[in-house]
Amino acid sequence: MPVIAVDKPLNLTSHDVVNRARRARGTKRVGHTGTLDPLATGVLVLCMDDSTKVVQFMEADSKDYLAWISLGAGTPTLDAEGPVEETGDVPPLDPAQVQTLLQSFTGPQAQVPPQYSAIQVGGQRAYAVARAGGALDLPARNVVIHTLDLLGVFPSVEAAPRTFDPQDWTPADTGHTFTLPPALGEFPTLLVRASVGSGTYLRSLARDVGAALGVPAHLGGLVRTRVGRYDLRDAVTVDDLPGATGIPDLAALDFPVIEADDRMARELRQGKRPAWPAQGRHVVTLNGELVAVVDGNGEQLKVVRAWA
Repeated sequence: MPVIAVDKPLNLTSHDVVNRARRARGTKRVGHTGTLDPLATGVLVLCMDDSTKVVQFMEADSKDYLAWISLGAGTPTLDAEGPVEETGDVPPLDPAQVQTLLQSFTGPQAQVPPQYSAIQVGGQRAYAVARAGGALDLPARNVVIHTLDLLGVFPSVEAAPRTFDPQDWTPADTGHTFTLPPALGEFPTLLVRASVGSGTYLRSLARDVGAALGVPAHLGGLVRTRVGRYDLRDAVTVDDLPGATGIPDLAALDFPVIEADDRMARELRQGKRPAWPAQGRHVVTLNGELVAVVDGNGEQLKVVRAWA
């Protein structure tokens, strides 16, 4: 069964898209590899039926985004849902200095998640507590931000580009045009292209970049352009889900491949640890069919998940 990359539209939750996929494909077994907020659009990777087995191996995939960071206004959700609860005067912004600042946010770091997030503490969802007027103590999480490229500084979200060249996701006259949430006001906006590791919140990054500039900030818009090996160029619309072919499990897994013989395949499916010199995570195949995902220690293979 296939793995399908969907272009999630504005104002749908990731769960909404999963429900639509269930109806469109006539199956209850649909999972996704990483939530997108309702006000974000772009790549949401869905796994159908037996392909739900590969979700655990794709959740750690790196992700690329286009982010519109609006400065001078803070919101409780850290995005354009609003309302604006804090404002501040934005100093003149020199693009070179802003790029240097963004550079300081790259690399491994501890990031405090947004209160409005699906993180659970003591069995409580942070967003449920936040919507009820409370707040949880959310510990900082270790994340990695690979690259942050400033694509421009604009007087507002409305004045910032919406159309991009899908080859490199830079602003262009023609190409892929995005729909952003309604702006909360005329706030200076940074357009940033980001590549981040799993678990990174771009809303938290917007908050933290604003804080580094001495002003409140929120995410005026967000598009996810890549998840692992899935690019937005290749994503289908929600309406195209019924006939989408997607790609098979094996192609979805971004690990080196070990081609097994019948004996090794049988041993792995029995949970045994055959001798093999590979190190690290690998995919094992037999005649082009997926047998298992394994971890190698240089001497033998340990099954992480096997396929019948």
